[in-house]
Amino acid sequence: MKRQNRLTSETQNQEQRSGHHTEQKPATEFVSVEEMLRHDRLHTPVPPSIEQRLRQSTEAAAPRAGASWWRRIFGGSER
Repeated sequence: MKRQNRLTSETQNQEQRSGHHTEQKPATEFVSVEEMLRHDRLHTPVPPSIEQRLRQSTEAAAPRAGASWWRRIFGGSER
């Protein structure tokens, strides 16, 4: 406890001496990791070059129409 109080007071003294006070946003608490990832996805823009590469790779990996799931996985012969 004493060390934490000392660090807090030292930080406050440094801020007062430097004259800089940074406004901090209130911390956001997440219930789960999935909720944190969704929040991050909504607030982080994807660079256009990465978006384009991702779109190309998902189109190339799209399953062919009419192929059975087991043939796609095991590479069975097609009709």
